[in-house]
Amino acid sequence: MTRRLAVLGALAAAGALVLTGCGGGSDKSAPRTDTEREALHDMLPDAVKKSGVITVGSEMAYPPMEFVRNGKPAGIDPDLAAALGNELGVRFQFDNGTFDTLLGAQQSKRYDVVMSALSDTSDRQEGIEPASGMRTGEGVDFVDYLVSGSSILVRKGNPDHIETLANLCGKNVAVQSGSTTYDLLQGQACDDPMKIETVASYSDAQDHLKAGDVAAAVADFPVSAYAAKTSGGGEDFELAGEQIDPGPYGIAVLKSNTELRDALRAALNATIQNGTYEKVLTKWNVTDGAMSEGAINGGS
Repeated sequence: MTRRLAVLGALAAAGALVLTGCGGGSDKSAPRTDTEREALHDMLPDAVKKSGVITVGSEMAYPPMEFVRNGKPAGIDPDLAAALGNELGVRFQFDNGTFDTLLGAQQSKRYDVVMSALSDTSDRQEGIEPASGMRTGEGVDFVDYLVSGSSILVRKGNPDHIETLANLCGKNVAVQSGSTTYDLLQGQACDDPMKIETVASYSDAQDHLKAGDVAAAVADFPVSAYAAKTSGGGEDFELAGEQIDPGPYGIAVLKSNTELRDALRAALNATIQNGTYEKVLTKWNVTDGAMSEGAINGGS
């Protein structure tokens, strides 16, 4: 998440839950010829063509990016996955996990891809842990599909008059563990350091903010905006200041799996061209983050 919501933090803590299905209506793309359909399907690795399934690691507690509704995945990522599956002729199967373990589980071949509001960064591409600068894995390639920055969520009325990251110096701030937003806060220069409280899920961060334990919660713009709009009927929170450091979300694919990476990018571009991509983003009110075409490893 630049991470990387009903709020479902308890689901993340409960461990992996296999979830199948799509997020409601995003898989109805424009008609394609048999030749076009077959060409995209033929790009897939043989193992995926045989199984007909792409397994997805995701933390399903980050609305509107991904969450669980009526026992099924819902949100931007599941809707886009359903659209990609429609283009490729396969099904995406979501497995609910804890955010900061997803890439490690992918390296052990538990998932084909990770799709969880995951920011494409050069460190993740290279498998480097930002805090230590040490290589912890082989890294991944990203198929970039949406642009998002970080946002500061505060209590309604903004009682601490927060507008920028610098205004958080000396204050308690909640952020999700393993997120690039944590790295963003760590990089903020402060004479009086902010007190960063890491939590397991963004719903936990909202709980701490609502209780007054922290002055702000910092997370990706889509989920922060969603929380401001929906929590307490829009009366609990508001956004402070502007988006910070916008960058791409990407679908993480093992570097060795170039066939799957390229097939996903081609399918994404097909959804952009036929209008399905725009419909999904419009449904979830995130058209400001639209990309004109899919990219590979566009993060920095």
